[in-house]
Amino acid sequence: MGPRAPRGRRVLLKGGCVLSLDPQVGDFETADVLIDGSRIAAVQPNLKASAEVIDASNMIVMPGFVDTHRHMWEGPLRNILPNGLLSDYNRDITGIARSVYRPEDAHVGGLVSALGAINAGVTTVLDWSHIGNSPEHTDAAIEGLRESGIRSVYAFGSGTAGPRNRFPQDIRRLRAQYFSSDDQLLTLAMAASVDAAHWAVAREVGAPVTVHVNGANQLVPVTAAMGPDVTYIHCPNVTETEWQTIAHTGGNVSIACSIEMKMGHGVPPVQQALDHGIRPSLSVDVETEMPGEFFTQMRAVLTLQRMLLLARQRAGEPQLPPLLTVRDVIEFATVEGARDNRLDRKIGTLTPGKEADVILLRMDHINVMPVNNAYGAVVLGMDTSNVDTVFIGGTLRKWQGKLVGVDLSRVNRLVHRSRDYVVSKAGWPKTRLGGYLQGH
Repeated sequence: MGPRAPRGRRVLLKGGCVLSLDPQVGDFETADVLIDGSRIAAVQPNLKASAEVIDASNMIVMPGFVDTHRHMWEGPLRNILPNGLLSDYNRDITGIARSVYRPEDAHVGGLVSALGAINAGVTTVLDWSHIGNSPEHTDAAIEGLRESGIRSVYAFGSGTAGPRNRFPQDIRRLRAQYFSSDDQLLTLAMAASVDAAHWAVAREVGAPVTVHVNGANQLVPVTAAMGPDVTYIHCPNVTETEWQTIAHTGGNVSIACSIEMKMGHGVPPVQQALDHGIRPSLSVDVETEMPGEFFTQMRAVLTLQRMLLLARQRAGEPQLPPLLTVRDVIEFATVEGARDNRLDRKIGTLTPGKEADVILLRMDHINVMPVNNAYGAVVLGMDTSNVDTVFIGGTLRKWQGKLVGVDLSRVNRLVHRSRDYVVSKAGWPKTRLGGYLQGH
């Protein structure tokens, strides 16, 4: 048995390698972080404070990862489409599976996806919730997030067309019923299509907009509506004119690098975003064929950008932009994610006064020892097994490698029951060998 979990409101993380990611605070080879209630009270070496002490001497202490685009309802369908392309996903997941989902499936999807994120050190997720088949589906999805304890931007989206689908107008009810205050773990956005009328409804209730953009000239019809409250997802085929408009209007870009390469969206536009002065945020997108952690995403962005630039260098192209560094992609996974989720005043850095979304990553595991470069260890060496401790809003959610206050046997029963129902209703064969969807 190791040390018991802290129970008080004041917790001192003692002697860790601290990556605050705030230039005004600095990063430290050895320093302390004081959590007081829901907030970070101090970050500096040799802190003296009346508080419960956590020995962080073998840990990297840093902000939690921030995901700006994930379809959380798909939790029961993890890895079900391992060889699928975007066309397969649209047919089988948002087509067939979504049409048979019950509200309870949306609930358990959000719950299991959120718990998996917390386990991996992802403390904030924008839930791009296109499971709005009915108000009951929407309410259940929100309840799944709330039950998990994650920080989330709930992006209300449409679902399977039908008489119970209340998109986009039901966002008014959601604002009043669940999101009357932004001073809570769950905040509101709209998961919209490229439709200025939908964006206007979102703006009516003060909700930012998040939108998939896959094709060229897709944004032309909404040029006049583009603004700093919009996050554009994917963007692999966006034209130069559209890039200029995104940048000029202060838009944000979320890249799901691994999924975009695997499913055939196109080449992830990491460099195009950077060339237009936009530092992108990162996202998992779907767990139907990608792990729900951020170590994979950081590595994918780093290696893709460097591969493409080095190919241009070998071809003799002069005056190339700089190669990304491991520090850059950590910032994409934290600072830029918080900014794109409109939460950068609250989270994204270890800054005194911000809310305490803090993760502790073990440096004494065999996959990274000895740690010669902390940023490199996080991006290139670590995985979910290194995530020892997670705080969200000062509340302990993971301790010594285990989720806190979670009945995993119950979650396991719920998610298997949901998976079995959806697979049966979809008419898919029930087999783990080769996947439920044969050929995929």
